[in-house]
Amino acid sequence: MDRRDFFKNTLIAGTSAFAFLFLGKSGKALANVVAMNTLYDLIALSGNDPAVMFEKGIAQMGGMRKFVKKNSVVVITPDIGWDAAPERAANTNPALVKKIVELCRKAGAKEVLVLDNTYDNWNETYKHSGIERAVKDAGGKLVLADKEEYYTEVAIPNGKKLKNAKVHDAVLKADVFINVPVLKMNYQTRVSGAMQNLMGVVWDRHTWYRNDLHQCIADFAAFKRPNLNVVDAFSVIKKNGPKGLFPEDVEQMHKQFLSADIVAVDAAAVQAFGSKPDSITYLRLAKEAGVGKFEVKKLDLTI
Repeated sequence: MDRRDFFKNTLIAGTSAFAFLFLGKSGKALANVVAMNTLYDLIALSGNDPAVMFEKGIAQMGGMRKFVKKNSVVVITPDIGWDAAPERAANTNPALVKKIVELCRKAGAKEVLVLDNTYDNWNETYKHSGIERAVKDAGGKLVLADKEEYYTEVAIPNGKKLKNAKVHDAVLKADVFINVPVLKMNYQTRVSGAMQNLMGVVWDRHTWYRNDLHQCIADFAAFKRPNLNVVDAFSVIKKNGPKGLFPEDVEQMHKQFLSADIVAVDAAAVQAFGSKPDSITYLRLAKEAGVGKFEVKKLDLTI
């Protein structure tokens, strides 16, 4: 595959360039918009191992030490919402979570905490997702998020619909916040990615559904921006999301996206999913509010 086969157009950020790199299964760069010795703002990868993909991707972004300083407290929020085995793709891939925890520890983090305000019973979701074992094996710590006492109410400045939210104390106190969603179909928003995954760090998210869900997602993304977003698109629910019902609901995409820009990473992931970014309301609202830097135009990430 050469540039013409893959890179249909460009990524833009107003009048400034946005450094993008696509890594194929071999780790070879298939498309980029700047010189190879530049650190990239957005990494898209294709491969056969989510952990290896992340190692290659984060290296191209300057390494984990670019985000995690010595003695820092890191909070990682995968999707652990559903009582489902890893092959169901309802939750973030445990091998990916394990590798991120390992690299945070290697970078010198004092503590690596992992949490999600689950939909199904937390004890079952943490265990059956494979994430509980992955986190413990990597030297991280699972944190509970099932009680209101773990959350503190904060104001959401400039929120159009979301004026306040109860946010998990661990997230509010963290030195580093890493958001690790799994890409999937969602019957309420069409596609769920990095921005929607932030609902896992708030207590009162059910009020969002009654108060313009898309605008609330965009409002919170403007308030709490992760230091790093890693979208797991290795195994993806294409039907009956967000939990999935049948094995045939899952498609093997074998992709992954990394960026500090939550709009950028969601736009690229949505495009790979087969949807137009501007057709996803919360993504368009966040872009219009200036949460992210750029939009995707005619970029083919389906290869």
